[in-house]
Amino acid sequence: SMDESMAISALSALAQTTRLAAFRLLIRQEPEGLAAGDLARALGVPPNTLSTHLGILVRAGLVMGERRGREMRYRARLEGLRALTLFLAADCCGGDRDRCAPLVEAILTPSCPPRGCAP
Repeated sequence: SMDESMAISALSALAQTTRLAAFRLLIRQEPEGLAAGDLARALGVPPNTLSTHLGILVRAGLVMGERRGREMRYRARLEGLRALTLFLAADCCGGDRDRCAPLVEAILTPSCPPRGCAP
């Protein structure tokens, strides 16, 4: 479970344009993730700058990197997103499940067609 300092770290990591864009792109690319170079090109960011941003997201528990041969591949850490979401919504409507239902439904309803999202 997430505590307040972890939540602040995660929110701080996301409170920057490039990092938020990177995280949202990685969410769309689950479970395959993206190679660091492809991610940099997609975002129009120099690789060394992106590396710094990815490090912040990794330390915040929102992204993970895995080496595949000579390339680093990055994925969204869905567990980190889950923990942050639960932390933020833990006491939703004083625990009234019926009142929380629209929030849960909105989270669970994909915003893309059943065949998946285009990159």
